[in-house]
Amino acid sequence: MLDADFFRRWMTATAASVDREAERLTALDSAIGDADHGSNLQRGFTAVAAELDKETPATPGAVLVLAGRKLISTVGGASGPLYGTLLRATGKALGDAPEVSEAEFAGAFRAGVDAVTRLGGAAPGDKTMVDALVPAVDALGDGFAAARTAAEEGAAATTPLQARKGRASYLGERSIGHQDPGATSVALLVAALAEADAK
Repeated sequence: MLDADFFRRWMTATAASVDREAERLTALDSAIGDADHGSNLQRGFTAVAAELDKETPATPGAVLVLAGRKLISTVGGASGPLYGTLLRATGKALGDAPEVSEAEFAGAFRAGVDAVTRLGGAAPGDKTMVDALVPAVDALGDGFAAARTAAEEGAAATTPLQARKGRASYLGERSIGHQDPGATSVALLVAALAEADAK
């Protein structure tokens, strides 16, 4: 069973990973976006980790709702609302249970992914974070390591695609040949889930 401490570890591991990879995310974003994805997410998840140091939400859902709210309030661009919606919707779907099973989390995470696709209007193949989120949530039933692999493969598979949503879509064919930064940061988020599980 997964408790609030597990979800705090997930957010802390994500913050550390985004911190390490911020320059790479920004470099990817400079090719097809605003060159701010890494710095924006770094600011957001640093704020989430600091908030979780001050507050200790009692349930898995409360941890994720707090994290989502903090991302929406601190991250500029599209990534704040999208990541914030992902975590808030997942947290709300978990409800007030003090512990949740991996299957319950997988169902709640799917609700979060669905909320992101509604907000952003993106589908798999559009060269967005959805290209890593959907394979990850589809693989969650096989465990966190399987989800991590699926997210990483989904992110890599965005490279040959032409962007159909988001800022990169303005580039048309020039977006081809660049890995999507949003899908890449989703792979970090899902890898951090596997890391939290290993501790």
